[in-house]
Amino acid sequence: MVARKTDQAPAGSMSACRPPTTLDTLVDRTFRGLTLCFAWLTLLLIIYIFWRIGGTAIPAMHKFGISFLTSTDWDPGQGRFGILPEIWGTLYSSLLALFGGGIFGVAIAVFLTQDFLPHNVTVVLKSIIELLAAIPSVVYGLWGIFVLIPLIRPLADWLHLHLGWLPFFSTSLSGPGLFPAALVLSIMILPTVAAISQDALAAIPAKIREAAFGMGATRWEAILRVFLPTASGGIFGALVLGFGRALGETMALAMLVGNSNQLTLSLFSPANTLAALLALNFPEASDYEVRVLMYAAVVLLVITFLVNVAGQLIITATLRTGGRK
Repeated sequence: MVARKTDQAPAGSMSACRPPTTLDTLVDRTFRGLTLCFAWLTLLLIIYIFWRIGGTAIPAMHKFGISFLTSTDWDPGQGRFGILPEIWGTLYSSLLALFGGGIFGVAIAVFLTQDFLPHNVTVVLKSIIELLAAIPSVVYGLWGIFVLIPLIRPLADWLHLHLGWLPFFSTSLSGPGLFPAALVLSIMILPTVAAISQDALAAIPAKIREAAFGMGATRWEAILRVFLPTASGGIFGALVLGFGRALGETMALAMLVGNSNQLTLSLFSPANTLAALLALNFPEASDYEVRVLMYAAVVLLVITFLVNVAGQLIITATLRTGGRK
């Protein structure tokens, strides 16, 4: 009787082991074809965007050449155009935002995935952090103008008064500037960094966790020496995506950065970014200025593209190194 029972296969095993039918094969091939088609359409869309924007910018490229990237003048009335301050402001504000948003995003991910809080509280906090991504950019800008700038102005004045000999605090905060813009930008990229870092930490196999604690590691030793290095590829990917998000932010920075065409290291000085330059100048631009602005848009696209490619290469190298270990 026992042998007979073991010889009997479960009811669902016959359907699981049967060869695929013609319909199954058709559905599988259709799905593969659609995914391949959408992948190629995505690539073609990126090429089309570059072609359209680059085609409009070609006259300005021929006229200004590389000097457009190294000049600090922006005077449409005199026909002088240069975006070096905007390139600097874009990279500087994005790096500042990545520094703040990256640290807090990874810290939040660790806090929410390592059982520091009860499960119900963790779910509520995750939902609140994800809701930050749903707030419109213009609302962040208004909050920065009416709440954040008055709040940080006393600290900025104190730093300028006592540490003004440092280039980072060489000016006072009279209104919009790099520091409030970077603070708001760090809050805007926080949900992206935190969510992807949480997924990377949650994907660590249970055996690695058990082995770390089995070797006698404390919670913080396991987090700092095992979990974070293991999830480093995913965490770095989160930072790259957050940096790309910061590079392309428009409305909040247009309202908070000050829109001043200058090169500065001061955190409290007004500056400008490429995205803010495009947003503020396009509505009243002539046909000639549109070509110049398209040249600036090409530069922004190239910067974003290079950042993402470099990030992907570093992620791939990190994963390969981790695999060898």
